[in-house]
Amino acid sequence: MTQLSKTFLVLGGTGGTGKHFITLALQDGQYVRALVRTPSKLPTEPSGNLEVVQGSITDDEVDTDRLVKGVDYVIAMLGDREAQETTKICTAFVKKLVPSMRKHGVKRFLYQAGALGRPYRGSLGVSLWAFRNIVARSYDGQHKDNEAVHDYLLTEANDIEWMIHRAGIGGDGPSKGRLERSKTTPNIGTFEDCAKYNYRTIMDESAVHTCDYSCYGK
Repeated sequence: MTQLSKTFLVLGGTGGTGKHFITLALQDGQYVRALVRTPSKLPTEPSGNLEVVQGSITDDEVDTDRLVKGVDYVIAMLGDREAQETTKICTAFVKKLVPSMRKHGVKRFLYQAGALGRPYRGSLGVSLWAFRNIVARSYDGQHKDNEAVHDYLLTEANDIEWMIHRAGIGGDGPSKGRLERSKTTPNIGTFEDCAKYNYRTIMDESAVHTCDYSCYGK
């Protein structure tokens, strides 16, 4: 590890985007601490640069102080459609996480949400609203959970350098190009491209306190 290396706490490291993010960070010489339910699903074995903490954000006994101590960045790429149908599991966890970040002086937090969540005190455009309520209706609990996280961060955690990626994720596959921040246009990105976007964005000062879509550059 070089002097310039940073430590990332990765939440959701065995998901589609999370696996690519961990691989990318490790290849770049960074240190990763990953909270995962099933370590065998990680893209690589634990090593000197990869610390694995077995557990879940839904565990009552998860130690958020232990998770954030000594890290530079926190990134959440979470989602459990079935659990989120009845419970805002991400919101509950973020409300435990943020006080621990404050306690240990960890400032930067990227939360990957979906492109179909409404902005704080805002609304979706007609096409996105229709897609959410017709095509993606079974994910409504997930969208509402993401919205609640956004509302909490904006109203109660502006001392944290949060940023929200309103990602349009289509699945795995080869890269389709470079995703860029956009306030108006969401594109459907691959897991790999979303991971690369997240990796760049979490280290971008200009992205602090933004809630942007991502779209492919021309």
